[in-house]
Amino acid sequence: MNLTPNRLLLVCFLTFFFSLFSLPSRGQDPRARYFGLDERLGKGSFFDKHTTGFMLYDLEEQTLQYEKNSHLYFIPASTVKLLTFYGALIVLGDSSNLIRYTTKENEITFWGTGDPSWKYPKLPQPALDSFLKKFESIYFSQSNWKSDAFGFGWQWDDFFYSFSAERSSMPIFGNLVTAEKKGNQPVLSPAYFRNSLQAMDRDVRNVQREFHSNQFYYNPRSYNGMKIEVPFITSPELFVDLAGQALQKKVVLSAERLPEKHQVLKGLPTQILYREMLKESDNFIAEQLLLMVSDVLFKELNPERAIDYIQKTHLFDLPDKPLWVDGSGLSRHNLMTPRSMVTLAEKIYRIVPDQTLFDLLPVGGVDGTLRNSYKSLTPYIHAKTGTLSNNHDLVGFIKTKSNKVYAFAFMNNNYPYKASVVRTEMEKVLLYIRDNF
Repeated sequence: MNLTPNRLLLVCFLTFFFSLFSLPSRGQDPRARYFGLDERLGKGSFFDKHTTGFMLYDLEEQTLQYEKNSHLYFIPASTVKLLTFYGALIVLGDSSNLIRYTTKENEITFWGTGDPSWKYPKLPQPALDSFLKKFESIYFSQSNWKSDAFGFGWQWDDFFYSFSAERSSMPIFGNLVTAEKKGNQPVLSPAYFRNSLQAMDRDVRNVQREFHSNQFYYNPRSYNGMKIEVPFITSPELFVDLAGQALQKKVVLSAERLPEKHQVLKGLPTQILYREMLKESDNFIAEQLLLMVSDVLFKELNPERAIDYIQKTHLFDLPDKPLWVDGSGLSRHNLMTPRSMVTLAEKIYRIVPDQTLFDLLPVGGVDGTLRNSYKSLTPYIHAKTGTLSNNHDLVGFIKTKSNKVYAFAFMNNNYPYKASVVRTEMEKVLLYIRDNF
């Protein structure tokens, strides 16, 4: 059919008009998107019933899309690991420093760097055993240790949970004792602790540790047989005993100070440490990474000094200064604002390639701490979770159906219900963003 110029103009107009309704929601009025978010986050919504902070930021256009209480301070829980991650990215290289050492003839003295990998089953093993076994005399010094086993504000009654393993200059076995059922009773490993287990008539279902000692106990009548990891109390004396058993050679404790001239044995690729810390929210690795940052900067293990350095040199431009006290987020003394967390996410996004970054972070419905949340045929959430009692946060990146990537911080404190209730409502908000931005 031949079209007259007027008919052709009408067809073009109608085609353009109807195409407006088939455009991705990215083409919709920004005000409509804003009000849609406000309906889900603002006055009268579920998130109006407790303290909630939220910010959504367009990384491509560098524009704020929506905010709610983004200037208020919140307990960030494990999203603090993003600060630790950023500091490590800036300071550490592609591989870790495993130990610092000096040699004299057939003798070696070594100092820990905070590296958490030796005998830790969640990580590939560095070639430390074969390296140390070459020497007849092995000495270990902890003269570079300038901190405490526990972080400021950690809860004392978490001492027997695996997520609260102690910090140390040279960890071994993740500073954890593993209890596994063999026959009708638990057996502890490493073997050093096997004679420290007692059967007792206490109201417990698995192996626990005494508060002030490395004595372990269980109740044979209520023992559930599940594999469990329990932190042990660290000390330089215990370390040389455990290291000696692992190496089958005597390791002697030394007080020698780290000399200016020494050598460094390299360890694992740092990305392996980052992935385990972020995916599984490993508190132990996070704390040790902060010690490793201090080691590189100052040749001493002082997490407070490392935090101060990172804040003054690389995070000085955050909208609100973080109250940052540990590497893992176990402490309730940590306080951050959503807008500072979004700025941090953008800083990370600018220095880590997209695919690498999104592979390191938990992926909604796929892996890590998000394997059972934010499920979708096409994953759209790459973010770090943070949960403490009555506090749940999520900071990271969301991919929308219009192929845009946004940084966001979603922080919830002081709610009186289960975290699963909050996550369900958070998912509704994030799905709206995925589908409409």
